[in-house]
Amino acid sequence: MKHDEIAALWEEHRSARWPRLSSPNEGELMTLDTVISGCVVYYLDTAEGLDKPRVNILRDCLADLNGLLPDLTEDVSPYFERLRLLAELLLRPYTAG
Repeated sequence: MKHDEIAALWEEHRSARWPRLSSPNEGELMTLDTVISGCVVYYLDTAEGLDKPRVNILRDCLADLNGLLPDLTEDVSPYFERLRLLAELLLRPYTAG
């Protein structure tokens, strides 16, 4: 079920347009979107799941994204909330507890 949930959410994210941002953090958000999306594609294309370097990168990206989300406006936050959910779902098997 998790794989299917991530695949469906990924399709929704892929079909969404990049939001119109008026934020000084647009470049960082674009980078986070690119890196997290790359991890999603890797996960969906391999049977092994994420390797340790990708898990570490994804954790860092999620922390950075969490720090930027409170500053986003309501009209753009759904795009990045979905991105955060994708990262959280990918990391769930690697989270202790």
